[in-house]
Amino acid sequence: MGNCFGSEDGEVEPVKVMTRRPLPPQAAMARPVMVAMAPPNARAAMSPAGRAAAGKLPIQASTSSSGSGRSAAASRGGTNAGSDGRVEEGRILEKPNLRVFTFAELRAATRNFKADTVVGEGGFGRVYKGWVDERAMTPSRSGAGMAVAVKKLDHKSLQGVQEWQSEVNFLGRLVHPNLVRLLGYCWEEKELLLVYEYMAQGSLENHLFGKGGSASPQQPMSWSLRLRISIGAARGLAFLHSSEKHVIYRDFKASNILLDTYFHAKLSDFGLAKDGPAGGRSHVTTRVMGTYGYAAPEYMATGHLYVKSDVYGFGVVLLEILTGLRALDTGRPSGQHNLVDWAKPYLADRRKLARLIDPRLEGQYPSRGVQRAAQLTLRCLATDHTNRPSMREVVAVLEEIESMPRGSAAATGRTEGSASPRPAPRGNAHGYGQSPQPGSGSGSGWAGPASGYPSPRVR
Repeated sequence: MGNCFGSEDGEVEPVKVMTRRPLPPQAAMARPVMVAMAPPNARAAMSPAGRAAAGKLPIQASTSSSGSGRSAAASRGGTNAGSDGRVEEGRILEKPNLRVFTFAELRAATRNFKADTVVGEGGFGRVYKGWVDERAMTPSRSGAGMAVAVKKLDHKSLQGVQEWQSEVNFLGRLVHPNLVRLLGYCWEEKELLLVYEYMAQGSLENHLFGKGGSASPQQPMSWSLRLRISIGAARGLAFLHSSEKHVIYRDFKASNILLDTYFHAKLSDFGLAKDGPAGGRSHVTTRVMGTYGYAAPEYMATGHLYVKSDVYGFGVVLLEILTGLRALDTGRPSGQHNLVDWAKPYLADRRKLARLIDPRLEGQYPSRGVQRAAQLTLRCLATDHTNRPSMREVVAVLEEIESMPRGSAAATGRTEGSASPRPAPRGNAHGYGQSPQPGSGSGSGWAGPASGYPSPRVR
């Protein structure tokens, strides 16, 4: 969802959501309730002009006052696994297995959506930090039980039922350690809310660029941490692409990569996700939506969406990780506004590469590993989608880089004829607040799945 504009009405199929009755633990799962998609004019119903006449949404969600949070967590996948850094394979549930919250429950969990519980704001609406009992999933007092992130639709938002439904449809069924876990939802009257696991370390975007547009000069992200986050995000995307329907994420960017307490990366915000091509087709044709600077050129030009259109977006984020610069920034000198266009010649030339790497790393990275990462980035950014690697190949290369000896560090001193001075990225007027720095142990960073930086969007 994030800051995307518009929607694609009618593209997402209805989805059955399993609810939980307020019964003892030994009781069976409640009957499934159909969450119907809004009709084609649902956008008008959600608009400021249409709300008064719209009355209720097409269907009111059933509610439940209790449920087994622990068993739900167990059924939805494991942890970020072993000492070797690898994660377990994901799976796809036949039906979404989500807790149906009442609006009153979520109001109590967030202390009536109090201002000091706001941890983020995106195109869908505000994200609040709340607290629920870990077992019953009922509201608990602040600081007790399990923290959750509650995303609440702003009725003035250009987003609405379609993005909400897409999030339920995909995150409700896809289970993988590198995807943010959707715990439940609420749909009452005109209120649309989503409840996620709380991601204590916020977004990759905030750690790369920080509040106000620049990361902390005292404690920038290390090379090893950047690489580990890249691998986690790549595994999540590879799982989507290898799933039965080859899910296309369509909005891969640093603000949609969230970090848990231990800096494990998880993909969030599936409001623009789509099932991939079927029946031997190479692509799906759809309305162009996403974020400028990250969307693949073939998609921008034709509306043809390929699985490897996601690989281009991954390449852009990998370039941001290498350089510490945003994909688009008109505050940079002329010729450097678009990071991909400016950086490609440096990625292709080993002698110029050091000029491109984030100077906050102070040369503390293996030169061979950085060169390999630059080559991979360039392949991901190939103009022709057929020349891009698969995400499984991307994961393999990144894991190979991670296994390289860390003894040799590259010098980042500039040489004659180097690139223009690199300006600090511009301020973030709608950020989620200062992200805690690696190793701080702070849980004050944001946890929700919406995007914070108001990137220009593709309509």
